[in-house]
Amino acid sequence: MDFAFDARTEELRAKLSEFMDSHIYPAEPIFEEQLAQRENPWSAPPVVEDLKAAARERGLWNLFLPGEHGAGASNAGGHGLGLTNLQYAPLAEITGRSPHLAPIALNCAAPDTGNMEVLAQFGTDAQRKQWLEPLLDGEIRSAFAMTEPEVASSDARNITTSITRDGDGYVITGRKWYITGAMNPDCAIFIVMGKTDPSAEPHRQQSMILVSRDTPGLTVKRGMKVFGYDDSSHGGHAEVIFDQVRVPAENLLVEEGAGFGIAQARLGPGRIHHCMRSIGVAERAIELMCRRTLSRTAFGKPIAEQGVVQDWIAEARVRIEQLRMLVLKTAWLMDTVGNRGAHTEIQAIKIATPSTVEWVLDKAIQAHGAGGLSQDFPLAEMWAQIRTLRFADGPDEVHKRSLAHRELRKYK
Repeated sequence: MDFAFDARTEELRAKLSEFMDSHIYPAEPIFEEQLAQRENPWSAPPVVEDLKAAARERGLWNLFLPGEHGAGASNAGGHGLGLTNLQYAPLAEITGRSPHLAPIALNCAAPDTGNMEVLAQFGTDAQRKQWLEPLLDGEIRSAFAMTEPEVASSDARNITTSITRDGDGYVITGRKWYITGAMNPDCAIFIVMGKTDPSAEPHRQQSMILVSRDTPGLTVKRGMKVFGYDDSSHGGHAEVIFDQVRVPAENLLVEEGAGFGIAQARLGPGRIHHCMRSIGVAERAIELMCRRTLSRTAFGKPIAEQGVVQDWIAEARVRIEQLRMLVLKTAWLMDTVGNRGAHTEIQAIKIATPSTVEWVLDKAIQAHGAGGLSQDFPLAEMWAQIRTLRFADGPDEVHKRSLAHRELRKYK
């Protein structure tokens, strides 16, 4: 087995690592300072636009966009580099070391990445021109509206938002929450999942439709907190009301009943992107833990010399190396046999990644003492975000249930 990255990946890794050192890490304190100074508490700090310009100038732009939609060797037109999942994985890991800043600087932040992939794969020419092109250019942001407060959204068939045909348009009524990015004033387009035919076969009841933010009847009601954090640094998570929202019929994606299939196509890459970035979070946590324990003394010797701390560090390294191999295998399978062929591995990394990285972050927080709980280090906020991944793109329990069924099927 060949575990080496190809020449193109190595070149991009070097270029991206240099960009992290020269631009991203030095901008982190500026980013935090500007967050506190914003007039609009949900807008991106000015330094983000500076970083986006610098990243684009270096060709580090839309790295996530796969080969069938990328622009090959150049992304000067705003398209992607056409990387495979296996090529993108180590790059996403590097951006995960600064999860609030690096992904958005490279136009590789959720939920925009998934929404751009949906528009690239399922949108019409007109839909791509109106919404995909400005997203690829980083001119606007977007949101994906699926989760609802009134039902168990772990089963997407439960959603109750209605999308009803009325003449030459559709009328949308429903309530969504934890809609990532919707508080950001640059969020211009929502991809909304709802039911067009409640009487149809369970997986053909749902449809997806595009709704412009300024459409009458759409109300971004409030920002939802996550363990006390507002996550305003990447647009927050909103409760959104759709009250008789009317849009043209051409805003529908593909056809009525295609929503569930589109969601599955969107969530596959989204899951692995989260996992790639999360490994970078864990690597940053290990680095911070090592530096902290080497610099602090307790009971007459550096904390790093305590046996329990050395156990944490060693265990963290082993767990992350195991996880990285599983994520890279999954990326390779997605490239070679497709998302359906990699279904088991996609579920496996979705189960393993948040819990593994959460464990590493927990030990890093413990090693920092009270500082680990504070805003002076990124660990507490990283922990809150990683903990949410056990819900995002489907809760652990749903993936375990599905994975167990696939294993049992082999022996029936």
